[in-house]
Amino acid sequence: MKIILDYLKDLKAHNEREWFHAHKPQYEKAKKEFEALVNRLIPEIYKLDPSIGTITAKDCVFRIFRDIRFSKDKTPYKTHFGAYMAKGGRKSTFAGYYLHIDAAQSFAAGGMHMPQPENLKKIRQEIMYNAKEFKSIIENPEFKKTFGQFVDERLKRPPKDFPADFPDIELLKFKGYTVMHHLDEQTLLGNHSESTILSAFKVLKPLNDFLNKSQD
Repeated sequence: MKIILDYLKDLKAHNEREWFHAHKPQYEKAKKEFEALVNRLIPEIYKLDPSIGTITAKDCVFRIFRDIRFSKDKTPYKTHFGAYMAKGGRKSTFAGYYLHIDAAQSFAAGGMHMPQPENLKKIRQEIMYNAKEFKSIIENPEFKKTFGQFVDERLKRPPKDFPADFPDIELLKFKGYTVMHHLDEQTLLGNHSESTILSAFKVLKPLNDFLNKSQD
């Protein structure tokens, strides 16, 4: 993990193409370390959630190159490595398990981030029909301790096609259903970093199950 973090810190300080290409061997080494980490995590996640299927790091790891076409920030590279472990890998529309190793702030996360309108509507319908089950997941003490609350933006008004007088209408206002567990550098460099990540994913699984059930 130290190789990954050290490289990302250097990249953050020198986020330019000339530096990146001059230090390509360091990038390749850090990328290889991250992919190895993801490949170790996948079979462990599969044990608790077989729905992720047969995926590898190659399917899950995002490119480090930023799309700067429509961004005011023209720095060419992300200063993190990210992997989304779900059925279909990084392009999946299913709820899954996300690992983000960053020069500044790392985290284990999951749920459904920025779902398409049709997927989001299905989630809201599932919550409305099974609010008690949904609340039992997100109000579970271990879940709240690990993840806190959803990090997604919320609508100011009730979503279209849903009754404004629904008792748990606030739960339907989210634009996504994403949760996050922060990982500090001390944890990442410790001997139990992978077990800590997997423990967070284990707590996350009931939420993912609920969200994926809504898509059936």
